[in-house]
Amino acid sequence: MLFTSAFVMADTTINDGKSDGGQVDTKKEVEDYILHHIQDSHDFSLFSYTSDEGERKHVGFPLPVILWSSNGLATFMSSEFHHNDDGSVIVEKNGSKFVKIHSKIYELDAGATTVAYDADHHATNAHKVLDFSITKSVVGVLLIGLFMLFAFSRLAKQYKTKQVPTGFGRVLEPLVLYVRDEIARPNIGEKHYRKFTGYLLTVFFFIWLLNLAGLTPLGFNVTGQLAVTACLAIFTLVIYTVSGNKDYWMHILWMPGVPVLIRPVLAIIELAGALVIKPFSLLVRLFANISAGHIVVMSLIAIMFTLKESLGVVGATGLSLVLSFFITLIEVLVAFLQAYIFTMLSALFIGMAVAEHEHH
Repeated sequence: MLFTSAFVMADTTINDGKSDGGQVDTKKEVEDYILHHIQDSHDFSLFSYTSDEGERKHVGFPLPVILWSSNGLATFMSSEFHHNDDGSVIVEKNGSKFVKIHSKIYELDAGATTVAYDADHHATNAHKVLDFSITKSVVGVLLIGLFMLFAFSRLAKQYKTKQVPTGFGRVLEPLVLYVRDEIARPNIGEKHYRKFTGYLLTVFFFIWLLNLAGLTPLGFNVTGQLAVTACLAIFTLVIYTVSGNKDYWMHILWMPGVPVLIRPVLAIIELAGALVIKPFSLLVRLFANISAGHIVVMSLIAIMFTLKESLGVVGATGLSLVLSFFITLIEVLVAFLQAYIFTMLSALFIGMAVAEHEHH
């Protein structure tokens, strides 16, 4: 993400109403670009440049757009929006007219031919549609999912034929053993840890690899999307809620050892903690840390634009590259750390649900 983002920011388009594809060279444009970069997208935009004829060229590839509108299903490629994100391009499919505004797709009201905006630049004659598109984050999830399926299938086959894995299996085996012996077993207990180790391994490697993918030139920000982190947190919520034993629910709904009048109050607090606070802490922690890391890296890269007048182009560029390089190294550590924390907390919550208590 570091070097590609630096190149893209030096010569790219901020789709905030410009149709000429101007370069990013002001503080406001840099801020808009950073916010645009961490959002999901309906296409891959690698970089942009101006041809010798003065025409703006965009290098990337489109993704399928799948919408359910008032007239039913509509499908087309995102390239039909022509890289415009200001509603100036209208795509007509299946009797409906679609526009893309701030990376979201809307359907124009019947009879409308252009987008009308209010004083706050909100569309007044367009409404949201059900969007089932294959976005950049969906592509990232599919790629990492297929890679994990291939890698761990190979590792499992090696265990059937030999005692010691070879090749890439030697890299995976220590991590698998670490999750099993240092996360699952001590937090869930000897009696139940095997039942949940598969889920914990899946969550750990899925988050870790997606975090690393966010540092590649493709610039995925999958774990920086609330929808993705919320889905992972809901999986953990469902698992420890369904797996909770009698002791777990008794300690939540009718806490033993405390006065009867206090038990209903504690039940409300414990239910809120189990059903809301725990999953919310999981999703927000992962989302906030990954998004913040991307924003910091992009902000440091932006030094070459915001300080070029005071430090000169060479000085500002050198400073931004050095700082962003070291922050990117830290982000590699954060990628592992956030996967570890999410998996550890998931194991801890599951362990609390299946733990057996002795009452005297």
